[in-house]
Amino acid sequence: MRGNKDIKDILDFADIVAFSVISVGEIFAGFYLSKNEKKYFNEIEEFFNSSRLLIYDVDSETSEFYSKIVSELKSSGTPIPTNDIWIAALALQHGIKLLTMDNHFKKVPGLFLI
Repeated sequence: MRGNKDIKDILDFADIVAFSVISVGEIFAGFYLSKNEKKYFNEIEEFFNSSRLLIYDVDSETSEFYSKIVSELKSSGTPIPTNDIWIAALALQHGIKLLTMDNHFKKVPGLFLI
């Protein structure tokens, strides 16, 4: 999503921006794997300290959503990456619209995508 002006506009307009703890981990992993690790951490530090940011963590209810998604995807023969199932489960659990560039999220029934 980096460098996408439409996504930046959506994030700038939103009153609240929600992330899953899984997505935050993926962002940090990308930074650690980057040659510009310090630069990226400095750029995102302000965003992660913003009062507009909510980070949703996994709980037992999320696990129920996760297991239903896994079952539905396996039954239909359309698996997606495990981390993305957790992200979808959190979005469904909390009624969150999911902003993503990954088309495989369309395979998750009931998920509202932006």
